[in-house]
Amino acid sequence: MNAEEERLKQNNQRELHWHLWGPYLSERQWGTVREDYSANGDAWTYFPHEHARSRAYRWGEDGIGGLSDFKQRLCFAFAFWNGRDPILKERLFGLTGPQGNHGEDVKEIFFFEDNTPSHSYMRMTYRYPQAAFPYEELVRQGGARSRTEPEFELWDTGVLREDRYFDITIEYAKASEDDILIRATVANRGPDPARLDLLPTIWFRNTWSWEKDRPRPNLRVGTDHSAAIAVIEASHDTLGEYRLIGEAADGLLFTENETNLQLLYGVPNQAPHVKDAFHDAIVRGDPAATNPDQMGTKAAMHYEMELAAGETRSIRLRLHEYVVARVADPGGAERGRA
Repeated sequence: MNAEEERLKQNNQRELHWHLWGPYLSERQWGTVREDYSANGDAWTYFPHEHARSRAYRWGEDGIGGLSDFKQRLCFAFAFWNGRDPILKERLFGLTGPQGNHGEDVKEIFFFEDNTPSHSYMRMTYRYPQAAFPYEELVRQGGARSRTEPEFELWDTGVLREDRYFDITIEYAKASEDDILIRATVANRGPDPARLDLLPTIWFRNTWSWEKDRPRPNLRVGTDHSAAIAVIEASHDTLGEYRLIGEAADGLLFTENETNLQLLYGVPNQAPHVKDAFHDAIVRGDPAATNPDQMGTKAAMHYEMELAAGETRSIRLRLHEYVVARVADPGGAERGRA
């Protein structure tokens, strides 16, 4: 029996919960029936991509190359900014059913490369253009083409010419069922130096807004955070206590996973710091958008990179439980977490 077979045996016999953490975080939650509360069942227009960065989901979350616990209480993924895009790249972009000449269609380049059955090792690569991502051109061309014509893809826009893009490889390796080593390797494939902001992001799915008696989880600066090591602590009433540890970061960002009501609907926000705060802080240069008290339900470590042509740089992190807080499951179905 090899190591992976042993892990699966432990999981199946409920000795160790190797499936507690896995690639359960979708790349796109917007525009899905899961988040559709429209009167006519029009999921595409009820929750468009333009709302996703500012509007809290209810039934799931999304991110690029991310993972979550199997109940999707605590989520982790990477966000990127190339210094030119109008928004942070937090999730995949694509055309809705009505926008695409062949229906819904993701307009990104990414590769799912490896995943063991126990999720003890996972790897994917995301290809991020160094030029401004052509959101408007992709929508315009998709609407202009007939069903008999081929789809207009990202490479047709010219943003990838001369290999002017980053290949970002994201890897996860489990030291145990709830101790996960993370590595993001960024490669500048282009002929010139290029900048990239990398934001390993950790957040809680918003469950407290829908169930008023649900305890609110919390993210905060770790007690051992320093200039040499970045630490974010997470507390959840059923998942327990976790820490995200990273190499020395250029800063920590905190906000709430709450809808920006003022932006979307013109009514006052229920929280002073909202879901899209990192967009304002990084893209618009507004540090006041984030919580100066450095606590909330969404947080990120900020790494500013300047990569020479052909240069590769890696950032290493660790997500792990550091206080055992298991809650008994009378039905036995949850295997380690209630």
